[in-house]
Amino acid sequence: MLCRVAENGRYMRRARSSGRAPAHDCPESGRRAHFHCEHVISAPYPHLRAQLRSAPKVWVVTGVAGFIGSNLLQELLALGQTVVGVDNFSTGHRSNLDEVLASPLNGKAQFRMVEGDIRDLETCRAACKGADYVLHHAALGSVPWSMDDPLRTNAVNVDGFVNMLVAAKDAGVKRFVFASSSAVYGDTSDYPQVEERLGRPLSPYAASKTTNETYAVAFQMSYGLQSIGLRYFNVFGRRQDPAGAYAAVIPRWIASLLRGERCRIFGDGETTRDFCHVANVIQANLLAATVNDVNATGQAYNVACAESVTLNQLFQVMRNRLALQEPRFGLELPQYDAFRPGDIRFSCASIEKARRMLSFSPTHSVEQGLEEALGWYVEKAQATAGHPVAAMPRHQPASVVNPPHHSGTPLTLVAS
Repeated sequence: MLCRVAENGRYMRRARSSGRAPAHDCPESGRRAHFHCEHVISAPYPHLRAQLRSAPKVWVVTGVAGFIGSNLLQELLALGQTVVGVDNFSTGHRSNLDEVLASPLNGKAQFRMVEGDIRDLETCRAACKGADYVLHHAALGSVPWSMDDPLRTNAVNVDGFVNMLVAAKDAGVKRFVFASSSAVYGDTSDYPQVEERLGRPLSPYAASKTTNETYAVAFQMSYGLQSIGLRYFNVFGRRQDPAGAYAAVIPRWIASLLRGERCRIFGDGETTRDFCHVANVIQANLLAATVNDVNATGQAYNVACAESVTLNQLFQVMRNRLALQEPRFGLELPQYDAFRPGDIRFSCASIEKARRMLSFSPTHSVEQGLEEALGWYVEKAQATAGHPVAAMPRHQPASVVNPPHHSGTPLTLVAS
């Protein structure tokens, strides 16, 4: 990956805010500046993609209609893989699948949908039969949601997770890769966060993800089911839902700006996050599923950019990018509210372990990811609001357990 220090308006600058705590720098960055990462992919990932094209596998993607799941589906189908998707559409959207399946794809690609709930073991068994790899992303992925409904969070995130482990074990799946979270670091004072040292969980969501990691190791030690957990740090990108009370900060703020509403910042705005574009997450999943070194399994890895960004900085970057198309956005100011219970104050990842063990190398910095995704956010917000907004440059890059429903013969997608 080729990086250079930001030096002009094209790249992210560190905002200077008076009267607030100084911004925290991630020591792994090495300097008091944000880095712009050119779109240069390190050797192992392109080599892996070529291997998968020549020897397609069968992949299970749970939560396939969600934000990350649909992006994984898009990449796997583009590589000519067979994908079995699982979703009950409680938080995922059929429109995400429609968008993926409407695109020209590799002629070898096949997709079969299993509509059902991971809290139903038979749904999990139906999905895992004959699979090589499982990429598990079905979950209730929100700290505030878990604070409001810890019972449902546990039922989906823990009981459903164990169901998927059992089904994968019984089906002889080669590798089980799952979404963990930076929330497992809780109240740790370590900065940056390193995989070996966790704090106390600050929410039921964090507790569910810590429990997932424990169960995955137990299944590998007891039954030989190889697993890898990926601790995501604030993922963003195309198809991330801007609507709802539990929407992530980036799409929610973009939608608010486009509606002429003030963006809400919980606290003083100096809370930091390590924002990670979904392209980096896709890379990490495929590398984790196929890494040859068995010593890399039975572990968890940070997936991030090792860039520490305050919420104040994030707001300024988004506002200024919108202002390039419509100057009125440059005058917007955020609204500061009380700190939100369960939120981690400072977050920045060390990704040295993932670099070393998985050959992980982020291809998208925060600003580059925003540049790529902003056009989609604007289009989505316009559709939701029902009126035109400033156009941006486009860059291509249930509480009831339902029985499994199978969509019939696999859909074969042929390149046009």
